[in-house]
Amino acid sequence: MPGRILMTDHPWVEVEIETAAFVAAGFELVAGPIQTPDAKWVEDMVDRHDPVAIMTCWAQVSAAAIQRPTSLGIVARMGVGLDNIDVSAATRRGAWVTNVPDYCVEDVSDHAVALMLSLWRGINVMDRNVKAGQWNPADARLERVSGKTIGIVGYGKTGSATARRMTQGFGCKVLVISPSLLRQHAVGTQLADRSVVADLATIQQNADAIVFHAPLTPQTSHLANDAFFAALARRPLLINVSRGGLVDNDSLIRALDAGKLAAAGLDVIEGEPAPPTSVTLRSDVIATPHVAFSSHASLLELRQRCTQEVLRVLRGEAPQYPCNHPDRPTHERSGA
Repeated sequence: MPGRILMTDHPWVEVEIETAAFVAAGFELVAGPIQTPDAKWVEDMVDRHDPVAIMTCWAQVSAAAIQRPTSLGIVARMGVGLDNIDVSAATRRGAWVTNVPDYCVEDVSDHAVALMLSLWRGINVMDRNVKAGQWNPADARLERVSGKTIGIVGYGKTGSATARRMTQGFGCKVLVISPSLLRQHAVGTQLADRSVVADLATIQQNADAIVFHAPLTPQTSHLANDAFFAALARRPLLINVSRGGLVDNDSLIRALDAGKLAAAGLDVIEGEPAPPTSVTLRSDVIATPHVAFSSHASLLELRQRCTQEVLRVLRGEAPQYPCNHPDRPTHERSGA
């Protein structure tokens, strides 16, 4: 029987790209549903199919799912963030954890900018009004984008792409923060893309929009809480295209009600795929269903690169994009 590869979930209709590559290499693909299953479903599928590799988009891959296979070589994240994978369990098990770190940089940045523009230029509201038969240009309350100050929390490749768009494309002042930036540069340093290194307090006091491009970690969970919103001085937009858990939903609602925020543009919301309607139905919130990463080009690249990474490990090679350092990688133990 060929080794089996379990794909827990996939936000695309077919799995022909993955199936063809794995069959050609002598493996069988077992594909889960489009809708994200729960952790118990993943564990049951692991018990049933004993995979040599697990690929996951958003489904939780628990320690139990990682421990149960006879010979697990890799848990591959079909995306960037790793908060749905028990990386420590994989490391102890001797399995690689990988991701595809830069496949959707431009797409996520485009989406963040689109949310800002839609809110400042009133696109969604006016579209709904026109469709309802209301042609009232005097009701428009629109903002000029040029000259705005943008705060970007998280300055990796995607945060840098958004900074470049807003400084060079729209003439905005951009303040950026990340742990690595603050280790390398003093606050106030101007970077090559014309953004300026800042601390969080400076962003809270000066930003007209705050964009989250940060990973979800114990340190960033509920970063946007009551204290965060209380420190805002300019009634900014809040844009989140990273992880829903960065923003506390109840705190967000209180901040909008109190006028500490002008509006929010959210591609990710804590509680997805069934986020609270107390957030999504608000007229001052634009919500999209975790699709900032998505485009025809980005999905094709993601699928091909993730598939090749799995095959690379199963051939006994080191992965191109390792996210851990396994104690004793499976392929070294087995000689596969």
